[in-house]
Amino acid sequence: MKHSIAPFRFAVALLTGGSALIPAQTRPVNEDLQALVAEVRDLKSRLAAVEAKLAAYQTPVAEPSPAAKPSAAPPASPSPAAPETAAPAPESKAAKPAPFAFGDFTWMNGQSRQKSQPLSNSFATAILYLDTYYNYSLNHPKDDTIVGSGAVGRNAEWQINNATIGVDTNYKNVLGKITLQTGNQLAVTADLDGTVNRGRNLSIGNNKYIGEALGGYHFDYLNGINVQAGYFYSYIGLESYLLGENWNYNRSFLSDFTPFYFSGARVQIFPTDKIKIEPWFMNGYQTYGKWSKNNSVGLSNYWRPNESLGFVANFYYGTDTKDDPHRKRFHHDNSILLRYFNQPQAAGISKMAFSLNTHFGNQWDGVNPFPGRKEYMLGSSFANRIWFNRDHLAWSFRAEAVTNPGRYLAYPPTPEGFPPSSDNYSLKLWDLTSTFDVMPTDSLAFRLEFISRHSNTPYFAGRGGTTSPDGWQGTPGPFVPDVAKHENRFTFAINWRM
Repeated sequence: MKHSIAPFRFAVALLTGGSALIPAQTRPVNEDLQALVAEVRDLKSRLAAVEAKLAAYQTPVAEPSPAAKPSAAPPASPSPAAPETAAPAPESKAAKPAPFAFGDFTWMNGQSRQKSQPLSNSFATAILYLDTYYNYSLNHPKDDTIVGSGAVGRNAEWQINNATIGVDTNYKNVLGKITLQTGNQLAVTADLDGTVNRGRNLSIGNNKYIGEALGGYHFDYLNGINVQAGYFYSYIGLESYLLGENWNYNRSFLSDFTPFYFSGARVQIFPTDKIKIEPWFMNGYQTYGKWSKNNSVGLSNYWRPNESLGFVANFYYGTDTKDDPHRKRFHHDNSILLRYFNQPQAAGISKMAFSLNTHFGNQWDGVNPFPGRKEYMLGSSFANRIWFNRDHLAWSFRAEAVTNPGRYLAYPPTPEGFPPSSDNYSLKLWDLTSTFDVMPTDSLAFRLEFISRHSNTPYFAGRGGTTSPDGWQGTPGPFVPDVAKHENRFTFAINWRM
């Protein structure tokens, strides 16, 4: 727009201001010329008014990100976490600010770091994401299998954790998004869905390669309302399904024990440009189908009063027990994110921020498979991040603790569940994680991480592995899985997105 108007502005300047350069005594007195000058001035005034309107409607969106992950309407964002701008209102109505467009939220835990989308136009945004890692456990499991983690599944190998390609689009308020994914991460998330075995005509193979698939419509009411259905990321637990969006590469236990995706429908309501209220109606807790005759419901809430502060609160209710529709599940998490220092152009420390994430979940009624054992989980995760050198370097530290008397939602460390050597049924976990990031651009990060994980009962892969006597599937012979109480791991990862 600016380049196409420039020649016209120059001509206007010559006809208006430029005429003043001619000496008064030589300026022709011509009524037609005076009328032309007046007409050009009027056009100039109208042009300024049009540009002001365009500026009001085309408010630039600062990529927020995650968690957390409020999203609004078109144009589409390349990150499942990024709040998108609401569709422009008709010219007869006053333009409203786009949701979460008043600040830069790329610093937040669980958010995309991208401040711009080079593969985007007014119609659609192309989505490209690659996460590759090399993990090294000091336990040296014989079968190179990492257990008890929803982030990484292999040891001492280079793995493609997640490769995603997709498109996010809007046309005349009709919303559409689809991403296709592959990689090691699917083996520790989607492959665990047992609901596909209830009845027929449903399989993991036909679904797990779809990351998100949404269709819906945007309504120009309040600050925007989106109605969508399909597969979407859940973002319960603050940290993102896409590991490149998190401050630490390995997720916290709390986030690993919560769902990464939902199958169902949602309504995103933006009462103001700082609040999102999102009801969910779903099949189940990270499932493609249902466990019983009942569906599940949820509610996600985001409030960002300013650019440096964010609050998140999520709720879930469902019946997620096989053959037991009377057994109910409730889960809640809440998060606070605060950026307490911000000098983005500083060569030393350029930013500092923390996030505090707390969870509570429980199950009750119906048939308790472990009578007398309390089925609940309670824990908190605290992370602090410091950026350096104009945000090109960062160091993140996280500490967390979880108590889980009934092993509620915990990953089983072996295919048969918890080993007989688990002398204490109650599960208590804690970890310390340190992550160093080198970020040449907001589309690329090199990550080196050390994580130290601990449990009161054997929970992590030991030297003998958890597969078979020689570490290969199907090898016969007596075998007792080697599960340890402690695990220290190094992870090197490269995260790229465009």
